[in-house]
Amino acid sequence: MVRAVAAPGPTTDDRGESTTGLDTDGTVLITGGTGTLGTLVAEHLVRAWGVRHLLLVSRSGPEAAGAGELTDTLTELGAEVRIAAVDVTDPDAVAALVAGVDSAHPLTGVVHAAGVLDDGVLTTQTPERLARVWRPKATAAAHLHAATAELPLSLFVMFSSTAGTLGASGQSNYAAANAYCDALAARRRALGLPGLSVAWGLWADASGMTGHLGEADRARMTRSGIGAMSSERALGLLDAAVRHGHHHLIAIDLDVRALAGRPALTLPAPLRALAGGGTARRTAATARPHTDWAGHLAALPLEEQRRTLLNLVLSHAAAALGHSDPGRIQTERGFLELGFDSLTAIELRNRLTAVTGLRLATTLIFDHPNPAALAAHLHSELAPEDADPLAPMLGEIDRMESALLSVAQDETAHEALLERLRTTLSKLGALHGGGTEEGPAAGRIQDATADEIFQFIDEDLGRSESNGEHAHGGTR
Repeated sequence: MVRAVAAPGPTTDDRGESTTGLDTDGTVLITGGTGTLGTLVAEHLVRAWGVRHLLLVSRSGPEAAGAGELTDTLTELGAEVRIAAVDVTDPDAVAALVAGVDSAHPLTGVVHAAGVLDDGVLTTQTPERLARVWRPKATAAAHLHAATAELPLSLFVMFSSTAGTLGASGQSNYAAANAYCDALAARRRALGLPGLSVAWGLWADASGMTGHLGEADRARMTRSGIGAMSSERALGLLDAAVRHGHHHLIAIDLDVRALAGRPALTLPAPLRALAGGGTARRTAATARPHTDWAGHLAALPLEEQRRTLLNLVLSHAAAALGHSDPGRIQTERGFLELGFDSLTAIELRNRLTAVTGLRLATTLIFDHPNPAALAAHLHSELAPEDADPLAPMLGEIDRMESALLSVAQDETAHEALLERLRTTLSKLGALHGGGTEEGPAAGRIQDATADEIFQFIDEDLGRSESNGEHAHGGTR
């Protein structure tokens, strides 16, 4: 494992005095001060930095869960603590908070650790969702900067995120807010003021922002090469960042072997050089980009072309879900049924974009809802002259099936859908058989179930199930 910064030793000298340049008799303000990270930082400042006066700010203030126990702990360690309920997105409230600091222990440091998440892919972002994340992170940072610009601070640290530096699936709004903090740190330095933005990776201690992450989410991050830091390690990196002197640093645990196992183009640009040093064996999931797929496929028989692309999809789908064996991915099952969500969908799309060179839509697995359908789409893009001319229409049927079955649980809707499908298929059957709507085809579908209707579509449109290319979502 490698880290972006290496933590030095303790931040006090042999006499127990702070070596960070911070006046330990002054007051340090921590936003998000009653949250998981704020609590850890507060105790660390008292234990390791010798800080004796803390002003902890949060939306709930003294009413926050654990606030009383936190006060008792810090008091026992010799610190004087005040916990305040303040809306840090309100400039007047922030100005009043700063002005109200006891002049006997003036404000000497600020740690802005507040923030919220509202994850979602880019196409689902709205001004409201951006504002929900922007205000407690970026707007609050701007207010803290304005309220303290004339004070002789020694410390102004903002908790940023690697989302703003390296990118993070589903966190475009959070990335923007943290990028603002990174820029504000540079701006403060240009004005001769202290300023540091630490772009954090994942802390192992679940906070209000990361407590929703399940095992699958953490496993996905681990596969991407980003490990979860223990609180001890993270706090050591905070010390290192303060000592380092640069205005913007990344504090993250990276697994270079995991990075080397991913297609380079799926990695953030700053990490590609690190990944290039790995020795991981190349497989279908780590294939080199810029393969001449048109030439490669042209040299293969048609069935081998299809099989090659299907194996490519299965390999990358397995990698996105954390499976070492692509055989665990069933060709006919829908991606959502296989366990894909919006983030793993983006990962699969990025992987396939990297290895094929195609510009694939972010809605890829929703447009082509199972591995067979997706492989057929890639075939139509990479070898259009050999692709099945019915593939686009069959893809539409796949999407229609997924939509129909999602609403057919309602009995009224179920009957209405069946009636409409029977009418459409009766017309199709009449054309296909050269008869009328009352001919053999109509008789076949008159009393058909939904499953039988979809089977009829497959058979009468020439869909072969014997070659493993059946593309429906595995609901039958």
